[in-house]
Amino acid sequence: MSALTAGAPGRTAFDVTALRAEFPILATTSRGKPLVYLDSAATAQKPRVVIDAVGDFYRHDNANIHRGVYQLSERATLAWESARACVATSVGGAVDEVVFVRGTTEAINLVAHSFLRPRLLPGGTVLVTEMEHHANIVPWQLAGAATVAIPVTDTGELDLVAAERMLRDRPVLLAISHISNALGTINPVEELCAMAHAHGVPVLVDGAQAAPHLVIDVAAIGCDFYCFSGHKVFGPTGIGVLWAKREHLDVMPPYQGGGDMIDEVTFAGTTYAAAPRKFEAGTPHIAGAVGLAAALTWLAAQDRVAIQAHEDALRDDATGRLAAIPGLRLVGTAPRKAAVLAFTLDGAHPHDVASLLDGEGVCVRAGHHCTQPLHRRLGLPATVRASFALYNTHDEVAALARALVKVRRLFG
Repeated sequence: MSALTAGAPGRTAFDVTALRAEFPILATTSRGKPLVYLDSAATAQKPRVVIDAVGDFYRHDNANIHRGVYQLSERATLAWESARACVATSVGGAVDEVVFVRGTTEAINLVAHSFLRPRLLPGGTVLVTEMEHHANIVPWQLAGAATVAIPVTDTGELDLVAAERMLRDRPVLLAISHISNALGTINPVEELCAMAHAHGVPVLVDGAQAAPHLVIDVAAIGCDFYCFSGHKVFGPTGIGVLWAKREHLDVMPPYQGGGDMIDEVTFAGTTYAAAPRKFEAGTPHIAGAVGLAAALTWLAAQDRVAIQAHEDALRDDATGRLAAIPGLRLVGTAPRKAAVLAFTLDGAHPHDVASLLDGEGVCVRAGHHCTQPLHRRLGLPATVRASFALYNTHDEVAALARALVKVRRLFG
């Protein structure tokens, strides 16, 4: 693959220009200017290998899976199950511990209704954090649990002393984000899992933001559940992953009923297939799984150390440039954070800032980023968020800073 670090046989130094050439959309324009895409925390762009994999499936292998005895269906089934094996390898889990879902949101809802609800007694709580995405709050409430939040400090870090104290109250589950989508804070999930298990509390980790940036090893993390979305890790939309310990999957009831998740159906009752199939009712997003496998294979072939260093350098460059702009306040300054910068600009609503940046071809996010409790904690109605990925450049950081200087003058 292109754009890797020096030291590996046959590989060149990290070359972001070569890597960007693998993403067709990055060669396009926005508002008549070169596209500067800084919203990868919302959805990442797709390399050509992923686009081709999805297209090739529909051109050559499209059929339904598991039930067809003809060759085309057998090829589609092989592609689906091969994708499951690819995901298992990418997270360090077993193949039969990988459930395909539509994304992180559906994965959390599945755990809420199949794992949590049967165990929930009156007054039962789920311990979350003040920085959680709504998708890691609302499903627990829908399942009947009260959500209690670990506090966040002014710099955007979790209060681990409070976490230890709150775990002594024995919540039914600890549900935490690996990386905050709003602040970029990298949470100490290994420490939190060990802390929770010492009190007999199982743990779900929302890895939606971590999967594109970190090498995921569920055994090293020590969690009971780990989930992420394909579209944030350079794959298609509408496909995601729930990894869960087999001991949990075996006893969890199905979340949805339909075709392909059954053993035997009668009018008197139904028996179910073994996990993971009992959680995959109906015709799934087969092409999405194929595309996700292509994305994970592509990412695994990259030099993750070089990419991490590149993203860290982008974060530091952007932090320095934006901090120098009068009236701009960076929100979330934890020592360990991904390449995500949230900020406000004096006198300007974040939506206005984002709209004006769009006029310069710079794509950022504005709003509460599905973290209303966090923004209330910080005393802010909204922020602007610039989020970087492996394909971004220092020239794009400079373009963001120049555009913000222009915006600042309008409100100065």
